[in-house]
Amino acid sequence: MNTKQNKQINTNGTGRYLNRLGWDSFFQAHLNTIEKKDLFPARVIGVEKNSFFIDTGKREGRVSVSGRLSYHQSELYPVIGDWVLINQSVIITVLPRKNALIRGASGTQKNRETVSKKVQVIAANLDTVCIVCGLDRDFNIRRIERYLTLVYNCGLNPIIILTKADLHEDPKSCVNALASVAFHVPVHLISLTDDACLSQLHPYLSEGQTIALIGSSGAGKSTLVNRLCGEDIRATGAVSERIGKGMHVTTSRNLIMMPQGGMIIDNPGIREIALWEDQAGVVSAFPDIESLGKECRFSDCSHMHEPGCRVLEAVNSGRIEQSRLNNYYKLRRELDYLSQRQNKSADRIEKERWQEVALKVKAMKRSGRK
Repeated sequence: MNTKQNKQINTNGTGRYLNRLGWDSFFQAHLNTIEKKDLFPARVIGVEKNSFFIDTGKREGRVSVSGRLSYHQSELYPVIGDWVLINQSVIITVLPRKNALIRGASGTQKNRETVSKKVQVIAANLDTVCIVCGLDRDFNIRRIERYLTLVYNCGLNPIIILTKADLHEDPKSCVNALASVAFHVPVHLISLTDDACLSQLHPYLSEGQTIALIGSSGAGKSTLVNRLCGEDIRATGAVSERIGKGMHVTTSRNLIMMPQGGMIIDNPGIREIALWEDQAGVVSAFPDIESLGKECRFSDCSHMHEPGCRVLEAVNSGRIEQSRLNNYYKLRRELDYLSQRQNKSADRIEKERWQEVALKVKAMKRSGRK
């Protein structure tokens, strides 16, 4: 990358060649604060062990990361979708992120000793996160609620894409089922036998827009990318007939330029949706329960046994499914634990939790006697 190109990017950072990669005034403002003039911006479009693939808007290349970024944990470390500043073939710094799709690192959901210490940044600077579910054997409303909580926790905008609609006898019923749990979230049916249905996804792929696909292995993410692109650029695999699960055919994350003008990040299948510590996701994913909770007789109502609980009344009347409320309990407990784990020992939290359970059991027994 020659000096002339470096100077052009520095002095014309909002040019069309960067805009098409998602560059805007947010990143330009941060670039303007950088005093070093020998750095130029690029976007991370691929990660391979200790190497990174970047795009300057005019050319792509492989770069490494500076020693400072490697050894200073306080510094942002590059992930797919990041905007970075390059000197020659080395990433010197990562520009502040607009947002990031973050989850607890794999394995932490079951290991509470490490749950608060490990986090995985999946991708950065996203406009939309697409939750992809296949209608063969992958459709699970409770799992979708968990995905929505994850996305909302990160302050991102979700949509739901139901693939393999041609393999379901009544795909519209799945859309209708989501209407009562995925409030105001767009749901799109995609069929292998109908290419016209792909056009409904084009608005999310306008120039400069970045979307990320998340979902289980075998949900059809890579197939969807290939169809939108018009050619096979991602490897695909069949779902196992014996266990009904897909294999990890996609093993890397790449930011792929699409003919519609936008970009897609196709992520490997997620088998463990480990959350990170933020309660906002539950509030957004369960607005019906949160809203009714404000009308309960007691302000600290747990929605488990208290008299005058509007949430339990809704469950008893059939307005809210018991399984949805159970999932709400589960996610709230998990996020409460994550939050407390930052400041308390695991033993202290477990002791307090069992004390709380004992108090609730006593309260339920007293309520039963009355």
